[in-house]
Amino acid sequence: MENQVDFLEPLIENAREYGKTSLELYKLKAIEKSSEISSIFISRLVAFYVFGLFILMVSFGLAYWLGDFMGKIYLGFLCVGGFYGVTGAILYFFLHNWMKERTNQLIIKQMLN
Repeated sequence: MENQVDFLEPLIENAREYGKTSLELYKLKAIEKSSEISSIFISRLVAFYVFGLFILMVSFGLAYWLGDFMGKIYLGFLCVGGFYGVTGAILYFFLHNWMKERTNQLIIKQMLN
């Protein structure tokens, strides 16, 4: 009987160590995936921020130019604002679901890689 106990103790210890190692491996894989997704998100966020500043400056220039062309500066801003309003409505009503699905697929793809 003592021989069986001596045999089982190292086996149980090895199983315990295997469980700890497996848990640590899953933690490290989760950290890797979350950091990869975070880095993709942050790099795209910075790119969109810079692009947004570019669009903002172009919009101001276009609004002033249109306002000067029409004789009243505020008319230029109204035209540019109306353009962005119509564009935003089109994106929301027609492309909202497509953009949501595309984003979900990108996140799932990155998590499963």
